Amino acid sequence: MCIHAKVKFTGIPILGNMLQVPQTHSWIKFKQWADQYGPLYSLSLAGNRHVVVSTEKIANDLLRGRGNIYSSRPYLPMGAEILSQNLRPVLLPYNDLWRKGRRLMHSFSSETVASAYEPIQSHESSRMLKDLLADPVNYEKWFERYSAGVILRLAYGKTVETGDEENVREILEVVHTVERVASPGAYLVDIFPILLWLPKWLAPFKWEGDRLHRRELDLFRRSLDDVRTEIAEGSQTPSFCRSWLEKEQLSGLSNDEAAYVIGTMFEAGSGTTTSAMLSFVLAMVHHPEWQRRLHQEIDAVVGNSRLPSFDDIQHLPITRAIVKETLRWRPVTAGGLPHQLIKDDIYEGIFLQAGTSIHPNQWAIHRDPTLYPDPESFRPERWLEPSWPTYREPLTQFPNLQNFSAFGFGRRICPGQSIAERSLNIAVARIGWGCTVSKIRDVEVPLYDYTTGFNVQPKKFHFSLEPRGSHALSLLSEVL
Repeated sequence: MCIHAKVKFTGIPILGNMLQVPQTHSWIKFKQWADQYGPLYSLSLAGNRHVVVSTEKIANDLLRGRGNIYSSRPYLPMGAEILSQNLRPVLLPYNDLWRKGRRLMHSFSSETVASAYEPIQSHESSRMLKDLLADPVNYEKWFERYSAGVILRLAYGKTVETGDEENVREILEVVHTVERVASPGAYLVDIFPILLWLPKWLAPFKWEGDRLHRRELDLFRRSLDDVRTEIAEGSQTPSFCRSWLEKEQLSGLSNDEAAYVIGTMFEAGSGTTTSAMLSFVLAMVHHPEWQRRLHQEIDAVVGNSRLPSFDDIQHLPITRAIVKETLRWRPVTAGGLPHQLIKDDIYEGIFLQAGTSIHPNQWAIHRDPTLYPDPESFRPERWLEPSWPTYREPLTQFPNLQNFSAFGFGRRICPGQSIAERSLNIAVARIGWGCTVSKIRDVEVPLYDYTTGFNVQPKKFHFSLEPRGSHALSLLSEVL
């Protein structure tokens, strides 16, 4: 391991530091190394160069400020080539196909068009709240249906009724498969690409990858073809698919390339929103004082005669602060998605070689005490009070999630952040309006018992959820 290009300690031959990196939740160990060696250090993993970035300033200096050379992706044979056949934008290098896909994503999800989707988010969040109050034990299902329901309507114009529909389960299974397959170290071939040369009968990972690719390609094609058929039959339902089909010749993308772009937007939008919602509930269980402040704010602005609306969000800075602090405290993509440097570079006297994988470790970045004092604690006031370094005003505009590090950096920042921000804000406001979450007596809820993968969420935990009053149930029965 080389720290600041000066301090070294030796790994083992061939593998380098690989055996020192935990197989799960490696971002926690990376944060410990940052505390010991500094915010920019390097690892050798089976001969491959990796640099871990642990502060927002360095991440922005490199990944945003020098985005022309820091925006590619490391080559992942299993996830990018075998599973995705070099079609999945999130795993593509910084090339022309990626740029075409990115332009298409931006046309669907930029801030200028995101407000048009608010009626869908409003409807789906009302359904989520109603079912959550009726059946809180299945909270994970309702959050997943909410996230999937919003993005499935946007992407394909399809309505999710129960969340158990076959097409919904198929798509969610693809989402979970990508998170598993593309996780660092999940397959030996990602560490030793020479294994790609093995004949298929000696490489079971090739059989698995081919099978999974056929499944997801068939799903993405069918989803696109369904919209094509609906258009031919005179359907007027808007969707990302419909928008692309109407401008197909202008995008420069083939049918399969576009199908993967739109499918990837579903992958990104469904899983991440669900994860953030689960972490929000976890925060409320452990921090009832902030739930009380959430209740007080919503009662003052909204009252109990109607549901919170998008027009209220600008007047709910505590709600927005809780959303943003949840993403800082428990980042969904805790280890960050790696970038690849495509040209030799020097940063503050440190030489960085072309081909190096750059890891913006969000777990560490969100725990930089200079920017986030008392980083381990859930402190939404850091976004609301002038004494904190992250405070900005006016509070009708800030805090917000635009360009927040939780969504990545530079040219690889999540294109759907404006949609995600609206989904989270309205969901949290409505849960705060209608629900009281509390810890069950003598039932321990771990602060960090999360799933593995590059997107993570709390494993199922037990808590009490009650309606805040009869008005919540009666009003929801009227609006749905």
